[in-house]
Amino acid sequence: MTNHDVLCVYAAMSELTSQMVAAANASDWEHLQELEQRMNAHVAVLKVNEGMVRLEGEERARKATLIKQMLDDDRKVRDLITPWMAQLSRLINSTGTERRLVNAYGGV
Repeated sequence: MTNHDVLCVYAAMSELTSQMVAAANASDWEHLQELEQRMNAHVAVLKVNEGMVRLEGEERARKATLIKQMLDDDRKVRDLITPWMAQLSRLINSTGTERRLVNAYGGV
């Protein structure tokens, strides 16, 4: 893997996180999951190959810029997901409570 290849992977990951923000904004959770899986594939490639290259100067600065963009997008996705996760948790807890009441007092 060359320096250019590494930067291309980081650029692709940055594009994916941008798409993840759009998917989260649209509450398109299936697409968000698909994008996350694609992101994980890129991370796996970097884990295996990135150690073989050394970025310096502008390349290193470009990598830092891409990482900052990904972290910013990740924060946006988390901000969008957190309320949905809380709502889902409440729904699951409500269903569990309902089931326990039915088990304790019988169905109506």
